[in-house]
Amino acid sequence: MFRIFIFSLLLLSPFLSQKAFSVQDFKVIKQAALLSSASYVKPNLMDEQLKRIHYSLVHQAELPGSAVSYYFARSATGLQQLAFRGTSNLENVLVDLDVQLQLDKGLGIQLHQGFSSAAKAVYEDVLPYLDKTKPVQTTGHSLGGAIAVIVGMYLQREGFQLEQIITFGQPKVTNVYGAGVFEDLPLIRVVTPTDIVPLVPPLSPMQLQNLDIYWHNGIEIILVAERQYSLIQGLKSMMRATKFFSTLPSEANVQAHQMGTYLALIESNQESTQQMPYKTGLSLFGLTID
Repeated sequence: MFRIFIFSLLLLSPFLSQKAFSVQDFKVIKQAALLSSASYVKPNLMDEQLKRIHYSLVHQAELPGSAVSYYFARSATGLQQLAFRGTSNLENVLVDLDVQLQLDKGLGIQLHQGFSSAAKAVYEDVLPYLDKTKPVQTTGHSLGGAIAVIVGMYLQREGFQLEQIITFGQPKVTNVYGAGVFEDLPLIRVVTPTDIVPLVPPLSPMQLQNLDIYWHNGIEIILVAERQYSLIQGLKSMMRATKFFSTLPSEANVQAHQMGTYLALIESNQESTQQMPYKTGLSLFGLTID
């Protein structure tokens, strides 16, 4: 059964990839990275930082009983922006992940329990400030990226003009079925090659048994090196994880997850950039992933 399941994913993945292969605007990605980075700034300095990138702070909150912090801002054209703070502590991300999936009745899909609870609280808090007549974008780094994706799902479901979700080093939030339901979510996930947070929660034997595998939505941009990137999606995104979890995280993995690392690599792509093919070097049941 599992072999048939994986084989069907192998057949589907090339078509998913072809849909995703469009020219990526690294200036837009840089703007999202700066907006995401601003979520780490102290509240009294946030408005000043946002004005430098042509946004005005409307609302900022750290929700009681959780470490979830976010802000809501508007541009001069009325574009609404939500940004969610993550964590730069890789140990906390890997140790504190509650990997249990839970049904979200409103969305009709299974979601990571911890991320789902945080996203619901944020959505209810920001709802009074949102305007359905104006476009809205979400962004976030690390755990903040996971919340940005789920809040984006709520916005899409409720008929808001969801323009774009761009995340950085974001962990997985749903399973294969959930990713399929929200296949048209306008999501770009930016990752670095050795950041392991986008690969968690990892595969577990129980998930394999129940065919309930954590799965990423959207297009994945891998910042391969300065002025170079790769685009992958679907099965390739999942299979990248097999290269990492045989060893403990190193200092290089910690550095690869830092927002500063993302900003530096994105900056290098502002003047010239080259798309590189991404090769996993892996195969399943004799079929190459590449």
